[in-house]
Amino acid sequence: MRIPAHSVCTAIRDDIVSGVYERGSRLTEELLARRYGVSRVPVREALRTLESEGFVVTRRHAGACVAEPTVQEAADLLEVRMLLEPLGAARAAQRRTEAHLKVLRGLVRLGQERARRGEGEDLRSLGGWFHETLAQASGSPGLIALLTQLRHKIAWMYAVEQPARPADAWAERGAIVDAVARGDAERARALTAQHVERATGSHRLRRPDPPGRRTAPLPRVRTSQHDVNTAGVRH
Repeated sequence: MRIPAHSVCTAIRDDIVSGVYERGSRLTEELLARRYGVSRVPVREALRTLESEGFVVTRRHAGACVAEPTVQEAADLLEVRMLLEPLGAARAAQRRTEAHLKVLRGLVRLGQERARRGEGEDLRSLGGWFHETLAQASGSPGLIALLTQLRHKIAWMYAVEQPARPADAWAERGAIVDAVARGDAERARALTAQHVERATGSHRLRRPDPPGRRTAPLPRVRTSQHDVNTAGVRH
């Protein structure tokens, strides 16, 4: 595989999240450079970035390794998300553009259609796209970066069950978009807080398996995002 040097960090992160590199496994610069078709310099820079994000740790005599988060660290991520996503929605109500609204409304329509058809895989990707766009609409680069990092780490640590009534989840998202469109920051915040709290119950902590075995979830854990891309959204 050969990828642009500036994309090495994204590629390694994606492979960590998807389980290509097991938790605790070594990440040697030489092997990573060979895998992605780049020199060791961008690999070294990527590992530093991933260490700052919590995906990688440096160990004496071992070098860079995939991090091994604790159960408490994983639970903390969901709590942080419950604080930041409502803040992002409130900011979006104050700063969103018409382009953001167009994408959000299109995603809600698509989500409602897919929910009626029972197309679960599409719903998962559409839901991620919705929350990414809502974060972008906040107009806060720092908040967008934090929420993006949270989404990556939650996807790494948790398996997410589809809700029993997916149409209800998309109705909640539709209400959030309505509040954002009206500029009602407090309602957008409150609705997003309720939505995220309900969604938290569908997250099941992943348990790292022995090499060669598929990751399986542990019992459910309870607690208590680029430029806008309009490609592929039908209006």
